[in-house]
Amino acid sequence: MGKLNHALLLATSFLQHFHRSPSFTPHHQSNNLSKHRVKPSHPFSMTATADATPKTSAPTSNSSSISSSRTRPSLIVFDLDNTLWTPELYQLRKLQRNKKNPIAGKDVTLFPAAASIIQKIRSSPRNDDDDDNPWSNTRFAVASRTKSVDWATDLLVQFGLDDFFHYKEIFPGDKKTHFRNLREKSGVEYSEMLFFDDSRDGRFGNCVPVSELGVLSVHCPGGLHCETIWTRALECFGEWSGDGSPAGTVVEWEGSVTTTMMLGGGGGGEERKVGERFEGIVKTVKRDKRFGFISYGDGRTRDMFFHFSSLSNVNDDINRGDKVSFNIVNDPQKRKDAASDVKILSRATSSPPPRSDDTKTDKNTNTVNMRVFSMNLPFAALLANGYKTLETRNGTMFTPYPEGTKMLLHVGQRRYPDGDRHIDVMRGGGLSDEDIAALKRLPPGFSKGMAVAIVEIGKTFDTTLEERCVGDFERRVAAFGADSGRRATEIKRVEYLKRGVKVSGRGGVFKVDIEKDVLPDGWL
Repeated sequence: MGKLNHALLLATSFLQHFHRSPSFTPHHQSNNLSKHRVKPSHPFSMTATADATPKTSAPTSNSSSISSSRTRPSLIVFDLDNTLWTPELYQLRKLQRNKKNPIAGKDVTLFPAAASIIQKIRSSPRNDDDDDNPWSNTRFAVASRTKSVDWATDLLVQFGLDDFFHYKEIFPGDKKTHFRNLREKSGVEYSEMLFFDDSRDGRFGNCVPVSELGVLSVHCPGGLHCETIWTRALECFGEWSGDGSPAGTVVEWEGSVTTTMMLGGGGGGEERKVGERFEGIVKTVKRDKRFGFISYGDGRTRDMFFHFSSLSNVNDDINRGDKVSFNIVNDPQKRKDAASDVKILSRATSSPPPRSDDTKTDKNTNTVNMRVFSMNLPFAALLANGYKTLETRNGTMFTPYPEGTKMLLHVGQRRYPDGDRHIDVMRGGGLSDEDIAALKRLPPGFSKGMAVAIVEIGKTFDTTLEERCVGDFERRVAAFGADSGRRATEIKRVEYLKRGVKVSGRGGVFKVDIEKDVLPDGWL
């Protein structure tokens, strides 16, 4: 029922919009967009940042402030799923099983603002030599990583948009490849392109990676649901072009602008200032090969490689669990990021004692009393293997526990009956069936009925159905939005125990005594 209500809500919003405006058809004529340029009332300034907080002036919905065609993009590119239309095509599992094609306006709907924007563009004069046509020098394209290529192509025809787009790059893979193809086919340089996408950064992000090419990217996590996103993006393009078109620029959903300094080719899409230092915990040490890995950032950040030669004091004896600070540099030969100038901040053995609400250690024994929560396969394995970085529940199980609380993960005796829908979610993120199978497996020696890993939780927060239906959220949970609980808890870090421990599972959060030597180093 959750999915049906969501679909009805979207459909109602769509119909209400067009009750107030002329019907959207491929060749409908309406008033032109304003052709007059108004000089921006504020300078366009962008600051390198790691937290996407810089702000420009608030977005405006007044289309008369849009810059003239002379400062408009030569090519405007749209993502499809959750940008031009909703839902994402991989969510239409019933149609896939029944081998039916989605119907435009029924199974898939355009966002009202997207339809209105295209309607206004199409109503402008189509004579490329007409100086009064604000779009005479602009072409349009789509770039989609969907695996449902035939569906997407057919839906463009059904919506009457097939002839609107000059170029179509629809295939799974790297969004940068789409844009390299677009540049080759159109002859338009990256600095003359504008790109709209619902996914910003991280493992499945598109805006930040494409911005690295020199394309001004616009993050619209809820799709083109209002025209202020569009008008603000056009304003920013004119200002950005006048400021030298710096690469790594993203227009955020609320209208602010972020310029990121991208270091190296790590491919993680992280935003970093030049010389910025990071802090993390040493996760792995390979003494025989003189390298290791540092866990840092949120649950989506890849562990950072370091070599012993990168220690600020080469005589330091670095161990698992040590807290360190470091810079990130790029190895041009290996084309990978690595930690440099690694400084040990505190030793694992000198870590502060655990809080009374976290773990309790009896100094006279070899055991520690810890909280435990239970999950069934395959989600327990997905969490333990680092793929699942959000756990959602409808209850308040994690609500009493502050950020940083450590718990053991117990694997229940049953298998969660989700009809393998998690596979659709993971495939939608670009994972192969082989990758998915590996993430769903526990290592040898770990099985049902055991405590298998230790977890540090982050914040617990309430969500709406709309927020849960965003692709990035679904992939972090490994479940579709309608199948997820309304309270989400972040998984900050997780590591397997040194060996599995038999534990009798119970509901909610419960406590057990566990031998200290099974815990990975640095967690107590």
